[in-house]
Amino acid sequence: MTYVQPIAPIGESIAWSALVAVLPLLTMLVMLAVFRVKSYLAAAVAVVVAVAVAATAYGMPLLSAVGSGLEGAAFGVFPIMWTVVSAVFVYRLTVETGHFDVLTRAFARISPDPRILTIVIAFLFGALLEAVAGFGTPIVVATVVLIGAGLKPVRAAAAALIANAVGTPLGVMGTPILTMSKVSEIPIEEIGPVVATQVCVLAAFVPLVLVAVVDGARGIRQTWPVAIAVGIAFASAQFLCATYFVVGLSNIAGAAAGLVVLLIVLRFRSPAGEVSAAPQHELDSNRRVVEAFAPYALIVAVFLISRIGPVASVLSGATFSFTWPGVDVETAAGEVPAAETFTLNLLTAPGTIVFVAALLSIALLRVEAGDALRCFVAAVVQLKWSFATVTSVVALAYVMNLSGQTATIGQFLAGAGAAFALLSPVLGWLGVVVTGSNTASNAMFGSLQVSAAQQAGLDPTVLVAGNMTGGTAGTPIALQNLALVSSVEGLAGRDGFLLRRLLPVSLAALAVYAVVVWLQTMSVLSWMVT
Repeated sequence: MTYVQPIAPIGESIAWSALVAVLPLLTMLVMLAVFRVKSYLAAAVAVVVAVAVAATAYGMPLLSAVGSGLEGAAFGVFPIMWTVVSAVFVYRLTVETGHFDVLTRAFARISPDPRILTIVIAFLFGALLEAVAGFGTPIVVATVVLIGAGLKPVRAAAAALIANAVGTPLGVMGTPILTMSKVSEIPIEEIGPVVATQVCVLAAFVPLVLVAVVDGARGIRQTWPVAIAVGIAFASAQFLCATYFVVGLSNIAGAAAGLVVLLIVLRFRSPAGEVSAAPQHELDSNRRVVEAFAPYALIVAVFLISRIGPVASVLSGATFSFTWPGVDVETAAGEVPAAETFTLNLLTAPGTIVFVAALLSIALLRVEAGDALRCFVAAVVQLKWSFATVTSVVALAYVMNLSGQTATIGQFLAGAGAAFALLSPVLGWLGVVVTGSNTASNAMFGSLQVSAAQQAGLDPTVLVAGNMTGGTAGTPIALQNLALVSSVEGLAGRDGFLLRRLLPVSLAALAVYAVVVWLQTMSVLSWMVT
């Protein structure tokens, strides 16, 4: 028998029903923020609570509730974690062959000025790493490299945390947007450009903020032409790629454009008052440098080839869709939720495309088969807890969405009317602060944003994008990210200090995004999303 989602199952009251429906989310947030439980465990417990609420308060058949969770977990594995594993596999290959160190040295030699080096390593190199690794890797790597270049540990960590923020919503080959598209039922091609319009508002100024972190007002005064030029180039390329090409390549495009502009500007104008030089690095042959950049070039090439008409047609032949067993749901409006159908796009999934680029990289970098297999296994092992967290969070989202819990909360929040647009980024900010992941935050709140937007008469695409950009503001103070940098030598026990130092930056960015999202839902900035 088809299960019909109720909107107000508790005494026909939206308020009481929303209070019950929000229990799974509250369970997860309290376990994470108050009791500091591991993310995967908190998410797993929240799934159990969501299934219990669905089966008791909402009257959803238990097998359907469990089936919804299993479908969400399956989507968490493929295509989400498949994309992440493939991307980290590429990163592991460069580490195995020593080309990652070559890449690091190539970036570090661009300028001896620590202020410029911070822009290069934390912002540009960090964006490149965010495209293929994510999950905190760019933050740790940038922090270590900057400390090695002579920066004080706290300044290096603060710069790495801030720089990583604007890359996260479009990172790991577009995994956060892929997740948001699935739970919100809005195409990636519609979400990407709107996210880019919001992110670019602050992305253009991030290099200037990094200079301020490293050298204060003097640094801004002496290097602002370089910082602004790089920021505008990065933001422009990120926006153009997300809007007109491939969302998953946006960070690579931004890093490449920023690097080109930086080299051009430095050729004609060095920063005034250039400060102490960074340590000298050994020289690598041109061939080694080209090989170090090659895996990233291959990713771009394979993505572009896969979008050519005849090639795309052949690849799409390996796409299969089916109704998930045991899940038979209708909304209160009599519609069948798109989440009921599971799609296996075996050859067109971003993870498959990146994996092909990884195989080509193996040949190009002359990696032995055994070493390549070891790198792949190492990537899976590295991500084992991410597997558990992502699959659990997406399972939670599916249970809440298909049972109707999300629709109930959305209708309740819609009571705020147009003002809900101001709250939209706050949800994304909260999700990232407690989980450390834009992907997890999207899975938690994506459908909720759509439901509230539809009830309030707002543009759902703007609000789901707002969830992602709000998460951007939360990245520098995410508990998981702070824990990661505190593991770096010289930063033990400094996570609390970093939190206090970066909280004003995070809240300021959140305020800007909240206003931008609100104005995009009105005539003032609606032209940015049409």
